Amino acid sequence: MAEVLLPDASGRIAPFTLTAGPLPAKGGQWNRIAYAAAHVVADPFSDIDPGIGGAVDWERTMGFRRHLWSLGFGVAEAMDTAQRGMGLDWPTSLELIRRSVAEARADGHLIACGAGTDHLLPTPETTLDEVIEAYAMQCAAVEATGGRVILMASRALCAVAKGPEDYGRVYGSILGQLAQPAILHWLGEMFDPALAGYWGSGDHMQAMDTCLQVIAENADKVDGIKISLLSAEKEVSMRRRLPAGVKMYTGDDFNYPELIAGDDQGYSHALLGIFDPIAGAAARALTALAAGDRAGYDAAFAPTVPLSRHVFRAPTRFYKTGVVFLAYLTGHQDHFTMIAGQESARSTLHLAEVVRLANAAGLFTDPDLAAARVRAVMAPRGVGGAAC
Repeated sequence: MAEVLLPDASGRIAPFTLTAGPLPAKGGQWNRIAYAAAHVVADPFSDIDPGIGGAVDWERTMGFRRHLWSLGFGVAEAMDTAQRGMGLDWPTSLELIRRSVAEARADGHLIACGAGTDHLLPTPETTLDEVIEAYAMQCAAVEATGGRVILMASRALCAVAKGPEDYGRVYGSILGQLAQPAILHWLGEMFDPALAGYWGSGDHMQAMDTCLQVIAENADKVDGIKISLLSAEKEVSMRRRLPAGVKMYTGDDFNYPELIAGDDQGYSHALLGIFDPIAGAAARALTALAAGDRAGYDAAFAPTVPLSRHVFRAPTRFYKTGVVFLAYLTGHQDHFTMIAGQESARSTLHLAEVVRLANAAGLFTDPDLAAARVRAVMAPRGVGGAAC
């Protein structure tokens, strides 16, 4: 056991005891496809100002992907969890994709990679053809590495499109060019405010109709869709309307246990950012589910849900801070430094609650290491002194 000092909302600072959780175990034969959207580890000694971006520590970044693969997960590479569009630019994203796909293919691991239009900064003069060209360039680059495309939502398309028909035109054009079926990604505005009104409507159910039409018209080019709307009801509604053979990948970091478990009409596979920090618990849950042990599945996942809901609380786009904080506390990297200075994006109280909830979820396999690192983060934020 190890004690740390943590603040609460009343301004009180009190001792808190960290306890040891179970060691991760390699996953068995799962009956769900499970991708973890993996973060990148920043190089803390890079001479790049945080406001500009930052450099990647390639050794630690790839080491974390090996950790996820060892537990049985696929890696969803260069997604928003990797700070795509929040410090990680396209050239660095492509280098990340090249390195990850090469390792995944060499060792037989599952991987899919984000392709979008983030190198295109839209202006009032930007055209749909330019959006298509931007998408096509990134998709071709991903497929040239041997990777499967995750077709990410496009800020440029959202800015340029005049209505649902423009989404149909763009997606139809891009999907028709791909060598293998893609995973679509509908990222809600809670994750990225610039994507409000995606699919041509601010009403998610109307937008869903357009998205489903795009999928139906290109079903042979769509492996599945990941939706990140933080609404179990909307995901289930869409899941039941997908064409045969098109998978639903949950991106719901609030309701993933019930969505993955499913109901008598189907279930969701997973492509989740929260699987990055809770990989050990998620592997235990998925192994139990495949063995028909629903009680074990629920027991493994239940304590992770409050943590996930806290990490992804509004403003949700800053969830990466909690993900990287947990990677630091659990020994997957030696510092709490992020690209673009995002380690400062969450409050001290927020991080303190991350510690409490991660402890309850059994994530700290080495409480002494975690405690030392909690102290290192809390001290410059005003929580000084040794633990009582």
